Amino acid sequence: MRSNRATLRAASMAATLPMIVGALALGIPAAHAADAPARDTLAGTKPAWATAKADKGSTSDSAKVSARVYLAGRDAASLAKYAKAVSDPSSAAYGRYLSAAQAKARYGATAAQVAAVKAWLTAAGLKVTGTTEHYVSVSGDVAAAEKAFGTQLHNYAKGSKTYRAPAKAATVPDSLDGAVLTVTGLDNAPHKATHSDQLPGPGAAFKNAGPFSSYYGSNVATTLPKAYGKAIPYAVEGYTGKQLRAAYGAGAYTGKGVRVAITDAFASPTIAFDAATYAKKHGDAAWKTGQLRQVLPKDYTHTGADECDASGWYGEETLDVEAVHAVAPAANVTYVGAASCMDDDLLDSLSKIVDNHLADIVSNSWGDVEANQTPDLAAAYDQVFQFGAVEGIGFYFSSGDNGDEVANTGTKQVDTPANSAWVTAVGGTSLAVGKGDKYLWETGWGTEKASLSADGKSWTNFPGAYTSGAGGGTSKTVAEPYYQKGVVPKALATANNAAGNRVVPDIAAIADPNTGFKVGQTQTFPDGSEQYSEYRIGGTSLAAPVIAAVQALAQEARGGEAIGFANPSIYSKYGSRVYHDVTDNPTGYGLAVARVDFANGVDATGGLLTSVRSLGKDSSLSAVKGYDDVTGVGTPASGYVDSYRRH
Repeated sequence: MRSNRATLRAASMAATLPMIVGALALGIPAAHAADAPARDTLAGTKPAWATAKADKGSTSDSAKVSARVYLAGRDAASLAKYAKAVSDPSSAAYGRYLSAAQAKARYGATAAQVAAVKAWLTAAGLKVTGTTEHYVSVSGDVAAAEKAFGTQLHNYAKGSKTYRAPAKAATVPDSLDGAVLTVTGLDNAPHKATHSDQLPGPGAAFKNAGPFSSYYGSNVATTLPKAYGKAIPYAVEGYTGKQLRAAYGAGAYTGKGVRVAITDAFASPTIAFDAATYAKKHGDAAWKTGQLRQVLPKDYTHTGADECDASGWYGEETLDVEAVHAVAPAANVTYVGAASCMDDDLLDSLSKIVDNHLADIVSNSWGDVEANQTPDLAAAYDQVFQFGAVEGIGFYFSSGDNGDEVANTGTKQVDTPANSAWVTAVGGTSLAVGKGDKYLWETGWGTEKASLSADGKSWTNFPGAYTSGAGGGTSKTVAEPYYQKGVVPKALATANNAAGNRVVPDIAAIADPNTGFKVGQTQTFPDGSEQYSEYRIGGTSLAAPVIAAVQALAQEARGGEAIGFANPSIYSKYGSRVYHDVTDNPTGYGLAVARVDFANGVDATGGLLTSVRSLGKDSSLSAVKGYDDVTGVGTPASGYVDSYRRH
């Protein structure tokens, strides 16, 4: 998986997943089909790329396997049903959340189920290496794994590499009576989040060159060529919390008494200093003792630049923490760092929040393309999201920074886990905040870039090539959730399936790095010194924590009562004045900003690069009147926060 700060270093994969009815549509285990008299099939455990054409033969019996057997719990169908009921404002059970202990007692796995699963695995020759409330982890050789799961493991070509995968779907003994949700790890293709950025990793310094605008349009580039027939402004230096709070209708709310969690991989060693310094420099409330907490694993893995690039995630945490505090300065923030960027470790971080109810609102600025999400992992993620929903915990995921993903992968697709029907997918906009912190307009975030010609009199091949934009579109694997029906246009919902599928995103906020947010972070400069410095940044990695912070304000407005899984509420307000209905052409003419960058990313010694960045040009996706696949129902307007008040 990858973190979603604007732009693009992710590997390109173009596999497609089959529609798995049940497992992904509702986030509950697929109905067990009889595979043999005494075995139940775990649907979706054979990846779509493990085809007969790609088969390279059997994996060596002595090769090592590490897997996780996820537990279905007492009653997976009832968990999904109650998760829906407590989240739906029209339900009699709305808001009747369970404590973490109650959720575990009602829906978690029993001691007898865990014991039966462990006994089955060890009898097959696998070694149990760990047990949690959600899974049993095992290791052993291929022969033992094949015996346990009733399948053969083969090697398959996937792109230019070869990976192991089951030759047919895994099975489990029916004597376990539905205790197993799914198994992960039988295939060893990478399942990880990768950070993608318009910046070098924060281990190396990055600074923006000027000139800048202090607010949108404050500094017009009169010496540069026009664009769309008009003189254009320089990009803002970076909006601050004051400007974002005004744009999204924060009013007097601060998020007091609300807990927000942030998940990413690893942990920035300078986050406390950076966050405190940034708040002081920009007029945000000072962090109080204990207001910022970190919950971290004992050990980190896959830290190398060729794996997860640990230092590259520091800026992600910095952005998320500073953005939440800028918009909701009194909210308590808990950073839950994963041991690596691998799905298993990210799932552990999410589970830690749910099992200990560390927060009511969870911001997640990472993801991967849907084609890389196997159904077994989707089921594991959805179970965590459902446990969160019954406890009143809402998860917010960035929708991605590559638009429709065609330029990135060659295939039109959405990102995951934002595609889950049990999370709020956050899309992105280009934001214009004017003089006096006045909200002017937004477009969908999508950038086309053209460079200044050598003679300085024109933009070369204007408007230039597509660079990045908010992720969105129609899922190929997740059925249309009930809350989208009647709101999402039929043409979008049925783009991949006549019965209708999930469309992303649900809501949106500022994401365009050319109208971005200023962050402050300790970075390593070319002379080897480590210094705090500031730069402008964007991506839906910014949109997700901004929306999470706005939701913290909304929770405060309703007296501290948790909003929980917010999508049913978000869609119930569709078409009202509490949203800015974002379109790609809010002014009636083309929009663009001028941007000047240091060629070396740090200072002017390597020269300057001048370009024009057009706004509202998101691949094949379009922000239009009403719901759209760039901004969802729109962005929060004045009145949105107050709409959550109990009347």
